[in-house]
Order: sequence, then C-alpha cells, then structure tokens
Amino acid sequence: MFEFFANIFGYLLQILYTIVNNYGLAIILFTIIIKIVLLPLSIKQQKTMKKSAELQEKMKTIQFKYKNDQEKMNQEIMNLYKSENMSPFSGCLSSIIQILLLLSIFYLVRSPLTFMEKIPQEKIETYTKQLQEEGKSISNVYPQIDLIRESSLLKEKNPDDQDVGKLAIQMNFFGLDLSKIPQQNMMDYTVYIIPVLYIISSFISIRMTTTMQQKEKKKEDNVEIDGTTGKELEKEEKSEIDSVMQTNKMMSWMMPIMSISIALIAPLGLALYWLINNILMIFERIILNKAIKS
Repeated sequence: MFEFFANIFGYLLQILYTIVNNYGLAIILFTIIIKIVLLPLSIKQQKTMKKSAELQEKMKTIQFKYKNDQEKMNQEIMNLYKSENMSPFSGCLSSIIQILLLLSIFYLVRSPLTFMEKIPQEKIETYTKQLQEEGKSISNVYPQIDLIRESSLLKEKNPDDQDVGKLAIQMNFFGLDLSKIPQQNMMDYTVYIIPVLYIISSFISIRMTTTMQQKEKKKEDNVEIDGTTGKELEKEEKSEIDSVMQTNKMMSWMMPIMSISIALIAPLGLALYWLINNILMIFERIILNKAIKS
C-alpha cells in the first residue's frame, strides 16, 4: 500500500523537479501542494477538536450525574455523541493519514529512481552490478542513493543509455547534500542542520497545542455543572481529566520522536519534507484557530 502511494507521489515530485531542477525545491513545493490538498481535512479536524472540547463540558455533567451508575453513564455518553453527530474515533483519521504520509514519503526518498524517475528495477540492478565491479561500496538499505552519487561514472559506462541520465538528480540544496544520511556521516555537521530545525519546529508545534489545551481546560474549570462549578468537582474526577490531558500530551510527542529516529537513518530529503510540513502546520493552526473562533 505504501509503495502505491509512493508511486503516485513520485509522479508529482518528478513534475516539480522538472520545473525547478532542484530536489530540495521540488520537495518544498511538493509539501505545500500536499498541505493544500489536505486543507479541507485540516479544517474539519480543527472544527472537530473545537467541538470535542465543547462535548467534554457536557460529558462532565453526565459523569457527575451518573458517577455511581457506570452503565447509565456510558449509555448517556454514546447518546450525546449521536445527538451531536460525532464519533468517539473522529480523531483517528488524521493519525492514520499522518502515518500513511510518513511511510509513503519514506519509500519515495529511499528509492527516488523507482518512484520518481520510474527507472525499471532491472536497470537499477544492472547499474548496481557495474559499480560493484568497479569496487564501489553499495548500501544494502539505500542502493539508489549510491547510484545517484556515482551517476557520472555510470554515464561513462553507459553512454547510449537514456535512463542513466536520470540518475543525475540535483541533490544540492543551499550547500546541503540531501542524499546524505546522518547515521553514515556523523562527522559532517551539515547533516544535523535540517534535523535540528525539525526538532525546534516540533517543540514549537507541541508547545502551541499544549497552550491551546490549557486554555480550553481553564474555560471548562469555570463551567457550571448542576449548580456546581468545575473547580468544585470531586478530586478523583479532576484527576481523571488531568490524566487524559497527560496522555494526549504524551501522544503528541510520539510522532516527532518517531520521525526524528527515522530522519537520522534516512536521506536528508525526508527530514526536509517533515521540517517544511511542520512550519506550514504551525501557520495553519494559527490561522485556522483564529478563523474558527471568529
């Protein structure tokens, strides 16, 4: 399934690369287009989050009212979701799409000759054997990246092969080689620039989300529940709410941690995609949050 989407994304990335003739610029444009395509989903997700926060207030009322009847409480909560035309799993779609994008684009940057340049696998294997015969070391994990690096040598050995010209992908992006893999170039400080910027942008994004959740929680604390304010809820109920928020906070850290782990063992092109995606997401959240409030 991931290869299927990587193949589709590869067509778009190849078109953009043909226009700008630079792999890094093509990835930036690719990220912007993907973000625009997914904008309706982002708007829906933001509205769902807003509505979910409002539902939490009503759920507190139900939890307080039926705290001694678990079965009745669950039934009333399900009725609440139905009456509001919402699903308890409404937030799962966004997570699924994020994982789908993460792995599909990993496949794409791992094998750009297959998914972007559409070079047949037989030829890729032929080029690999030619380099091995020349005594060149070829990675088992990223063999196509090595083919791109040795494109000049392969062009000399295959002067009449039209596909060999596709190997010379322009990976230089403002002095950064997007074909480099941090794990394999640990002494080269330039390989850490994009991952570090990605970490910073992830911290800003998580901080922004946490701040929004805290504001919503302050509002909820002052909501009246059967004549009782949220501040006067029993300690165990408040503890339960805080526990849910803590779990959400931990979940928000999982994706960046997983992404950073992959970015350290993948070509820098992948980290660049995530960095640009994070920057766009930060501005998107600010704009949508203001728009939906108004």
